[in-house]
Amino acid sequence: MIDLYTWTTPNGRKISIALEEMGVDYKVHPIDIGNDQQFTSEFLVISPNNKIPAIYDRDQDVSVFESGAILIHLAEKTGKFLPQAPAERAKVLEWLSWQIAGFGPMLGQLNHFMNRADEKMPLAIQRFFDESVRLYQVLDKQLDGQDYVAGAYSIADMAIYPWSAVALGPVQGGSGESFANVAAWHDRMAARPAVQAGMNVPPSS
Repeated sequence: MIDLYTWTTPNGRKISIALEEMGVDYKVHPIDIGNDQQFTSEFLVISPNNKIPAIYDRDQDVSVFESGAILIHLAEKTGKFLPQAPAERAKVLEWLSWQIAGFGPMLGQLNHFMNRADEKMPLAIQRFFDESVRLYQVLDKQLDGQDYVAGAYSIADMAIYPWSAVALGPVQGGSGESFANVAAWHDRMAARPAVQAGMNVPPSS
């Protein structure tokens, strides 16, 4: 059994998708980051960085924070969606790292400066928009001729999709690019029952 501490964000959705795909029993503990619940002393024990998602694995008596570490932990625990063969494993970890280090942060900064910042800063908006477009170009090229990001369906897809699901439309509209391979991948992802279920944990208000 996994205790999942999460909220309605792309990073949180990564883990609920993985748990659904892997068929792992889990209990959801919503952490309302809009009301600063991530700063409670109880949550600090599970997540020293005061960020969601985090898990407590009751079977192994271990807590894990940071979405990439959680995905690897769950994949190794279940033996699913992270290949053992060195070349295939490296490919999955490359694209998981790409999401964690670049794709997610850039889209997050773009959303902040475009939609949340009190002061509009055109240079910041343009910087993060241009980099988001470039990253979508990279992803679109990677998906050319294959159904999933690292070849076979993996934790890399589970990490990338929740971010792309909220950003593809605005980036398409602002750039004028179709990112056709990414759009087709979105359709494949959205058709998976486990993805549908995971994207609604916890339900959006």
